[in-house]
Amino acid sequence: MRIGALEFPNPIALAPMAGISDAPFRRLCAELGAGITPSEMITSDIRLWTSRKSRQRLRAWGESSPRVIQIVGYDDEMLAEAAECAERQGAAVIDINMGCPAKKVCRRLAGSSLLKDPPLVRRILKRVVERVSVPVTLKIRTGWCTESRNGVQIARIAEDCGIAALTVHGRTRSCRFSGDAEYDTIRDIKRTVSIPVVANGDIDSPQKAQAVLDYTGADGIMIGRAARGRPWIFSEIKTFLSKQRDENSELPLPSVRDIILSHLDSLYSFYGESTGVRVGRKHLSWYAQHQDGADSFRDRVVRVETAREQLELTRVFCNRFTREASAERVRSGRERGGDDQQQKKKSK
Repeated sequence: MRIGALEFPNPIALAPMAGISDAPFRRLCAELGAGITPSEMITSDIRLWTSRKSRQRLRAWGESSPRVIQIVGYDDEMLAEAAECAERQGAAVIDINMGCPAKKVCRRLAGSSLLKDPPLVRRILKRVVERVSVPVTLKIRTGWCTESRNGVQIARIAEDCGIAALTVHGRTRSCRFSGDAEYDTIRDIKRTVSIPVVANGDIDSPQKAQAVLDYTGADGIMIGRAARGRPWIFSEIKTFLSKQRDENSELPLPSVRDIILSHLDSLYSFYGESTGVRVGRKHLSWYAQHQDGADSFRDRVVRVETAREQLELTRVFCNRFTREASAERVRSGRERGGDDQQQKKKSK
């Protein structure tokens, strides 16, 4: 996928989720097939960039594809200055967030609240594009509310201002994450503009990814909540879209175990042990949701304080579900074998 003059490995993007898509998670998702991995959103107030949280969000750590830094704010000059600073810090693409529905963001008239003010959107985009030499992209929703789906209008403004690509979440700001994403507006936007359009919202399987691409005509897709606890979804979608399909596309459980343990190690390396353990708890809770009999493990692992305890509990849990799955496959194979023998006897 091309954005400006940049070539990305594929059009499957990880959503920039605050508190989730940090550098270790971005690196993991890239290794598993994500072609575009934007940073968590960074405030446009560069006075706050010296805080520990902002330094971590801005830190380049094992990124192999072109670096995308997402900024959020409401003032055109502040956003332009933040874009310049991000470019100096190595950003190959600046992404502007006008899609976040969080109340603390919208209260400051940033994020998706900007969609209520198309003239301000134009001023912001024009100012930022003029001030940096790298491509500028934009993430939006379909509108502010269901009665005001002005995504097509905003998309036209974006293209007029020189935005290089557009990501559209198929909900309005008032919808937040409730209900089902709608793709009609994304399809209309794609038919209206000539810049690349990335579809986002409720894409949680390879089949859904293909269906959304087919329906909207979008150039790419973005995966958000479906990647929590299941980052290998990028590999599944990448394989499916490349037509290298397999009846059994599920990742082998030993590979799942290795991914989880490697993710924990990277968290400790990036944050240090204390913070790494705390961040690891929420990721382990998400990983556990996709495995049977995980309640006891989840209750215990969120209480440990050291990396050694967290790793040991996780190894034991992963080895258990790996053994149980192997035993189930053996039992199923025997049953199928017995059925085959019975069928042969009947045919004689």
